[in-house]
Amino acid sequence: MIQQGENKTKITIRTPQMQDYNRFSAIMDQVQQMHVDWRPDVYKPASPLITKELFGELLKGDSWYIAETDGIVVGVLEVFKRHVEGPAQVTKDILFVSTMAVDEAYRGKGIGHQFFDKVKQLKAEKGCDTIELQVNARNKKAYEMYRNYGFTEKSINMELK
Repeated sequence: MIQQGENKTKITIRTPQMQDYNRFSAIMDQVQQMHVDWRPDVYKPASPLITKELFGELLKGDSWYIAETDGIVVGVLEVFKRHVEGPAQVTKDILFVSTMAVDEAYRGKGIGHQFFDKVKQLKAEKGCDTIELQVNARNKKAYEMYRNYGFTEKSINMELK
């Protein structure tokens, strides 16, 4: 839990529960719409992106977390461990951030940084060597946040139409 700014907003990172579905779903729909706006040639509207049935299945795993403040779900995080090993690669365990989303009304309030503190904690708990994620090239705000947090570019995906 952290305290942010003058109003001392408390942010709790915890595992989601079934009663979190509506807010979880709304945040995931916001992210999907951002992707549609940026790349309508790749993404299409999908609402709900996460059905209630799928959400129930997600709750059975241990890879999803939510950020909550004042009883309101304001962010969604998914991480999983990926093992890399091969004759041409250094063996390592990666904690991969596959989803990090903050409700539009709560962006810029330190929730992403709080998620990264949780990710760093999980990296240590799971014995991972590094943390990795991907970011949409058009998501400049997220890219800058990741850079400010210390992430560096590993690779760049390119396309030719």
